[in-house]
Amino acid sequence: MEHIISVMVENKFGVLSRVAGLFSGRGFNIDSLSVGPTIDPTVSMMTLVTRGDDRIVEQIIKQLNKLIDVIKVIDLSEGAFVARETVLIKISAKGEDRAEALRITDIFRARVVDSTPATYTIEVTGDTNKIEAIINLLKPLGIKDLVRTGRIAIAREEIKTAVQDKPQDKKRFGT
Repeated sequence: MEHIISVMVENKFGVLSRVAGLFSGRGFNIDSLSVGPTIDPTVSMMTLVTRGDDRIVEQIIKQLNKLIDVIKVIDLSEGAFVARETVLIKISAKGEDRAEALRITDIFRARVVDSTPATYTIEVTGDTNKIEAIINLLKPLGIKDLVRTGRIAIAREEIKTAVQDKPQDKKRFGT
């Protein structure tokens, strides 16, 4: 089963390496990883997508919480959440294919972010199903290059954290 894990961490060098090392050292795979600062510049939020049964994910969460720079870990898959991904797709666009590419772009509420006489670069943001669907429709036109961000996600409502916040962090983050 796929799990989306949100990890709040100290915004320090080496933290990403330690988290990735934890996964690789224990034979866990990261399908997708996205990291960025939060409203507090001393804190970053990681969104990890991984696969495994509940026992494996529980082990991952326990190991993440043991890392000193980890503030909070939440398995978003346990509750309601919103997830999005962005993709840039460079396609061949000559002759009548240019009009078809623009129709597909319009249907998916995507946008052309670069254009040459022979190509379009299209930006699409949405859930995984939307991203896969537009990729499949653009394949016959000739995809020259494709880059995906990986998913980011946020809880729709407050969900129970897998492991309680560390006491020193409750004061700091007002939780």
